[in-house]
Amino acid sequence: MEDTSLLQLLFLTSLLSSTTNQASLTVSPSSSQMFEGQSVSLSCEEDDSSAGWTLRRNTTRETRTQCGDDWGRPVGSSCNISYMAPWYSGVYWCESREGATSNSITITVTGGPVILQSPVLPVMEGEDLTLTCRTKTSSNLAAGFYKDGSFIRTEPAGHMTIHHVSRCDEGLYKCLISSVGESPPSWVSVTGKPNTTSSPITTSQSLCLPPPPDTLAPPLRLVIHMVVFCPFCISTLIMVSLYRRRAKGNGLPVAMVMTSPTQAEEGLDEDYDDVITAVTREHHF
Repeated sequence: MEDTSLLQLLFLTSLLSSTTNQASLTVSPSSSQMFEGQSVSLSCEEDDSSAGWTLRRNTTRETRTQCGDDWGRPVGSSCNISYMAPWYSGVYWCESREGATSNSITITVTGGPVILQSPVLPVMEGEDLTLTCRTKTSSNLAAGFYKDGSFIRTEPAGHMTIHHVSRCDEGLYKCLISSVGESPPSWVSVTGKPNTTSSPITTSQSLCLPPPPDTLAPPLRLVIHMVVFCPFCISTLIMVSLYRRRAKGNGLPVAMVMTSPTQAEEGLDEDYDDVITAVTREHHF
């Protein structure tokens, strides 16, 4: 019994130490995109300095290398990079001697003329999201913003703010300055509030689902269109035919009955003369 209690105590102690010895990676300047040649500082903000947190990264050229191994200059639990090169693009994180890891950050380094400044950490639901499209010399030029390849809108000052973000706003963003160029895309994550249950998140995600793809084959779609529109066309033709027949039928009697104004007046004059003659005869008697 004593051995079992001791093992449980050791397990709880190790669990508590692993949960308390946490670090959070921050980037200055706070942006997921950098210009080539820009200087950057990455810091492991730690709860326990004795854990020995170091910065590591994965790029297309290397895996799990730490700051100081041919890149960056370690300063305590921070890493200063004086010149960001395009091949520095990758995933960065903090790691302790015991193997615990912090949050990871994806950084994109471009040699192009435009970057999109977006949050490096996930945005909380309900907060505001601000994206900035900038060049090396300016951040106030008119820019168009895109999400998942679809155009959102153009902002004359190069800043776009999405108020009260939801899971629907999560996606791949980029910007375009027509007179300069286009930025690389960056993924913007949206995380749920700490005390929310899973059902509202599931509901919000279901509202963001794209419409189902059109899986009907072209011949089947053609048949459906014919079934829907043929009755309408047939009924329209029948109505037009009936209208024409009615118009022709009403026109014939009118043409036969109508007489010229001269004939009508002559007929009235003859009837009037007969009436005058009859009245005159009666008067003589």
